[in-house]
Amino acid sequence: MVCILRTVPAICKAKCKAKAGLAAALLCFSAAALAADAQLPGTATNANAASKACRGTIYLTFDTGSQSQAEFIASTLRKYRIKASFFLANEKTTRGDYSLSPEWAGYWKQLVADGHAFGSHTFDHVYVQSDAPDGRIRLKPQFGAQAGQSLLWTPAQYCEELKRVDQRFLQLTGQHLDPYWRAPGGKLTPGLSAAGAACGYAHVGWAPAGFSGDELSSEKFSNASLLQRMLRDLKDGDIVMAHLGIWSRRDPWAPANLEPLIQGLQQKSFCFATLREHPLYRLKK
Repeated sequence: MVCILRTVPAICKAKCKAKAGLAAALLCFSAAALAADAQLPGTATNANAASKACRGTIYLTFDTGSQSQAEFIASTLRKYRIKASFFLANEKTTRGDYSLSPEWAGYWKQLVADGHAFGSHTFDHVYVQSDAPDGRIRLKPQFGAQAGQSLLWTPAQYCEELKRVDQRFLQLTGQHLDPYWRAPGGKLTPGLSAAGAACGYAHVGWAPAGFSGDELSSEKFSNASLLQRMLRDLKDGDIVMAHLGIWSRRDPWAPANLEPLIQGLQQKSFCFATLREHPLYRLKK
């Protein structure tokens, strides 16, 4: 028999030469394949091995946006077998539809199959303005029938807005969201925080070092400088926030920075996980 894998350990090569017969060959080849797989970046075996020596864990999260980088981000995460968390709103996309339109069902279904986590970002990407004295909350939707209007909602109305995303996600994928939400812009008021908590959703922000800067001017904040800052400052437990596409940034963040960020953090012995594994947001089993 011939041992054809050049990357296998010496002990396996010796066994390949010494043993005869199909059964022995298959046994040796299987062991060699596993050993070789462990040396390849981004493979499941390598990920499992790396997790035993993790210096810390980083939690990648992505908010919907123009969706111009949605496919790239999904394929990059799949390439490295990394699980992330996504916060969904029904935002206008570069395709001319909306991120929770039926046309995006296949995209979200694949992300569910890939094992990612999902939270609400409010259906119409609703920004908070202030708390009203009567207990209501002043808000302004970015999309939908009331886009651009300043509205006063009760906490119950805001809860319904959060749940609209869950209802649409269930229609598109057959799965419910995880019990997480993120206010657009990350902005909170005491009233808004209480409304989300009363609705059963845990609010998830991000670490200062985890701000990707993908919505900043690329003329003032280059991708290289944003990447350098994140690789320098991110630490164990930090949550990273980026978008699936931003209309305003001329030099998109994800194509230039996502893969180098993953590689750089892996070289520093960081692992990745969804919010389901985060100490503050871990789901009870």
